[in-house]
Amino acid sequence: MEKVFERLKNETWFFALIAALIAVSYIVFPYKQIAMWFGFAVAGYSSIANDSIQTLGTFLSSNKTVRRVILWIFIAGILVLTNVFGWIVNNGDIAYGRLSSIPQPDVFTFATLSGPIILIVLTRFRMPVSTTFLILSALSSTVVIQGMLIKTLFGYSIAFISAIVLWTVLSFLYHHEFPVLKYNKKRWRVFQACSTAFLWSMWLMQDTANVAVFLPRSLSLMQLMMVVSYFVIILAFLMFFRGGKIQVVVTEKTDLTDIRAATIIDLCYGLVLLVFKVWNSLPMSTTWVFLGLLAGREIALTLFSKNPKPYKKTANLVFKDIIRAGVGLLISLIIAIFIM
Repeated sequence: MEKVFERLKNETWFFALIAALIAVSYIVFPYKQIAMWFGFAVAGYSSIANDSIQTLGTFLSSNKTVRRVILWIFIAGILVLTNVFGWIVNNGDIAYGRLSSIPQPDVFTFATLSGPIILIVLTRFRMPVSTTFLILSALSSTVVIQGMLIKTLFGYSIAFISAIVLWTVLSFLYHHEFPVLKYNKKRWRVFQACSTAFLWSMWLMQDTANVAVFLPRSLSLMQLMMVVSYFVIILAFLMFFRGGKIQVVVTEKTDLTDIRAATIIDLCYGLVLLVFKVWNSLPMSTTWVFLGLLAGREIALTLFSKNPKPYKKTANLVFKDIIRAGVGLLISLIIAIFIM
């Protein structure tokens, strides 16, 4: 109990910040323009901070010795290129058509602005929740929410099965010392940079919708510059703290500090997101896809090891992640029902 009180005492500044954000959201929600940018600002930070474990978690874990400014320049450069490209080819739409079935709100409510704030709290307590459902559910119709749930379920299942198959094959090749998996540090760093760039761009095409939902569907050049600049600042903050406390969701998994493991995870994850990007324009929870990928990988590694001891640990990790994400999904649906 003393540890709980001590932790709460250390988090006093954080809860004061949350209280301030709640107060500001209550004051500004009647004013559309102010509420729009306030919602974007909070959602921009909370979405990237929580979802950083998906796209950047393995990259950060396996590059602890690389200078943070170099990592920041690399990641920020891809973000700028992806957003600018989307803005050009989609007539000002940086969400790549993911919001075609979700119009910009004519009015904002206090509950609408509360989603991103709740997400900040859950991120602080290391919960990899679905930013898509937590933010978009409050602004979507029942039909759209059902479509997102179905697409997310398929995404988790495909990622889970794909990971089991892929890592079973890779484990077999590794233990039989096939040359393709031999470690060459320079070569694998190049491979990782390419896979990270691919995954990061695929994630941005999917999840930028979670932030852009507050903004006009077609941004002006000035608005684009404001949005991109804000994203770059957030990335600098995350690079400084190496992903923050939620990074533990990645580091507790097996061998994710190995560049080879991180590279293969990023590539597999990016390919799954590409498939669902082509499937239809509905948003989906990339968090659940990522958790399915990690769960399948952990199970495959445990099964291949033929060692009964890791089974309990693997099961605990998998179910802990599902419970964390499930709590966020439940909260997002409650918010959506409250608004409706």
